[in-house]
Amino acid sequence: MSILSGKHIILGICGGIAAYKSVSLLRLFIKAGAEVQVVITPAGKEFITPVTLSALSHKPVVSEFFTANTGEWHSHVDLGLWADCMVIAPATASTIGKMAHGIADNMLVTTYLSAKSPVFVAPAMDLDMMKHPSTQANLELLSSYGNYIIEPETGYLASGLEGKGRMEEPEKIVEYLEAYFSSRCDMEGKKVLITAGPTHEKIDPVRFIGNYSSGKMGYALAEECANRGAEVTLVSGPVNLRAENPAIRTVNVESAREMLSACQEVFPDVDVAVMCAAVADYAPAHPQDHKIKREHQDVPTIELIKNPDIAATLGKEKKQYQILVGFALETDNEFSNATEKLQRKNLDMIVLNSMRDKGAGFGTDTNKVSIFDRSGNRIDFPLKSKKDVATDIVNEIVSRL
Repeated sequence: MSILSGKHIILGICGGIAAYKSVSLLRLFIKAGAEVQVVITPAGKEFITPVTLSALSHKPVVSEFFTANTGEWHSHVDLGLWADCMVIAPATASTIGKMAHGIADNMLVTTYLSAKSPVFVAPAMDLDMMKHPSTQANLELLSSYGNYIIEPETGYLASGLEGKGRMEEPEKIVEYLEAYFSSRCDMEGKKVLITAGPTHEKIDPVRFIGNYSSGKMGYALAEECANRGAEVTLVSGPVNLRAENPAIRTVNVESAREMLSACQEVFPDVDVAVMCAAVADYAPAHPQDHKIKREHQDVPTIELIKNPDIAATLGKEKKQYQILVGFALETDNEFSNATEKLQRKNLDMIVLNSMRDKGAGFGTDTNKVSIFDRSGNRIDFPLKSKKDVATDIVNEIVSRL
């Protein structure tokens, strides 16, 4: 039985000659046991009829926002929630541009913008359009958003020329999706602890010591692990984020000591722990229970004490079968500092990112990391979306399980 059996797939079809391949792709999805909803652009209907697609999918084809004769509304939001993945094949240069820039003037693009599941884009166009800087920039944008680009083939094109632009063959697209969903199960049965966000160390009821961490990297890791079958406990400092996967249990904390306590409660039972939170190194020694008033006293002196090192504490408690992953955000001597932390805290892996790398660090939607392990191995990754960085990190964890 195919791993696609029972999956909900949105098949988006654009107006290009390669639309004829979408019929074969649709048949292969149905044969694999998937439930498929076709969403086609108005131009797409010039190449393949909705009647053919509806007969194969056993569902009415969606093209317009509402049915003209009945006024029935087609909810792109409901489709986005229903789907396990969205595949746009063929994806024309026009639709790729609209997706990249949020131009929601048809049902396919609005469905894409509402999709909560992974999106796979299979471009198809003539070689000059494919090579054009605007198309390449739009594809890079889509990839940075976390979409998966299924690269077109090089071969004979409808223009009579030969070059890169042929939509990947339907059988290969099915294999691509099967490989993706197979990797989604490689943490099934595993228990994972992840920390995320900053900690806030109270000065008085209205002030604190903290940092700029948004929590995005930790939450992306939690979603990635849960999507791959793990049971995740996410210990989160104060952030404006919410975990979406129901397999994620979120424990909200404020201070470093609260975070350590929450981690120690679950750490003995987990297989993997990822210390992604940006924990404050220091806390006020004497937090006040009332607001410090500027008018009634001189500038106060705040005595600081060291916070517990959560990763190092868990490193001392770690069992042989457990994998402990740390993070290092550095501004100088990055590699030597990361390696030193790896050894000192008894980590199995450490993920390094540098504040000197544009697009990495706090508050961004992207990150650029290097991963070190205890054997001296180091892998450098380019700048990617934090969702893709989470995939890279979890892949490395899985290889060690």
